[in-house]
Formats: sequence, C-alpha cells, structure tokens
Amino acid sequence: MHACSIQNGWLNAAKRIISPHYDERPDGMIIDCIVLHCISLPEGQFGTGYIQALFTNSLNLQIHPAFHQLAGMKVSSHILIERQGEISQFVAFDKRAWHAGRSIFQGHPECNDFSIGIELEGTADMPYTNEQYDALLKVISALMSTYPAITSDRIIGHSDIAPTRKTDPGPYFSWSRLYNNLP
Repeated sequence: MHACSIQNGWLNAAKRIISPHYDERPDGMIIDCIVLHCISLPEGQFGTGYIQALFTNSLNLQIHPAFHQLAGMKVSSHILIERQGEISQFVAFDKRAWHAGRSIFQGHPECNDFSIGIELEGTADMPYTNEQYDALLKVISALMSTYPAITSDRIIGHSDIAPTRKTDPGPYFSWSRLYNNLP
C-alpha cells in the first residue's frame, strides 16, 4: 500500500472532480470525524459515471426511471472510492460537502459541519472489494495524519448518524477489517 498525502485540502492520490455542492464550514470548526457511505446509480450498477454526474449537478434524470427521485437533489461527498479502488475527490477537505443530511453524532447535530464524507461504490447488501478496502485505508491514513482529531472511534457509518433514514455502509462492510488495519 503506497502512502498518499493531503495538500491544500486535496488528496494527491485522487482524481479531482469539482462539485458545486459544498460551502464553508462554520468558523473554528475542527474536522474530527469520517462518515462512510455507499452509493450506486442505478442501485446495484457500477462504473456508470452517474455518481460523478450526481455530485457535479450534471446527471440526466431521463436516463433511468430511478433517477427521477433525485430531481433537485444537491449532494456531494469529499471522496468516492469505486469498485476497482479508483479514488475521486469532489470537495476540498477544509470545505463542507453535503453528504450527511440531517444527522447527529455524540450529541452534535449537522455532521457535515465537522466530518469528511467517503462514499464507497456499492450497495448495503453486498460485500465491498479488496481494492476498495486498500484505497479506503490509504485515504483514512492520510486523513488521520492531517487531521489529528480524527481517531478510530470517530470513523463511523451513515447509519450511525442518521439511523432512522440510512443503513449504509451496511452489514457487509467489514468494520473489523478497517479497524485492524488502521495506522
């Protein structure tokens, strides 16, 4: 596993795709949490490019009937890790990506304010790939080096911060594999 680093809020190992869906974090906000998600568009289909289109506000909603429910949705994540391990970054880490929605973690609402969102291409009901775990560990290692307030107990799933609306990354995500291989 080759190390990667962060410079000016951007991961050197990531393909940079700029999303318009971000804003400033509140003044003085410390980045101290990573939220793991999963996404596929359409559900269960991979490598379509539709995730990138959604995050950059360029998704043609007429391509698939399931996309109609995404009309007007403005979402982004800091990082997307595709099935083969390719890493893309949409929002600089020092900016607030719009990934968590209404959420609360350890009594603190609005997790977008203090978290970094990482999307894994997949679904909540299937395993992730070895390449995704390898890439995820590289990304998290760089984040923990850059943002020391992020500790292993502050790497959580979307389901942990919005349990009544979200299930991702799902039961097939191996938390033990992640935690056992963190720096």
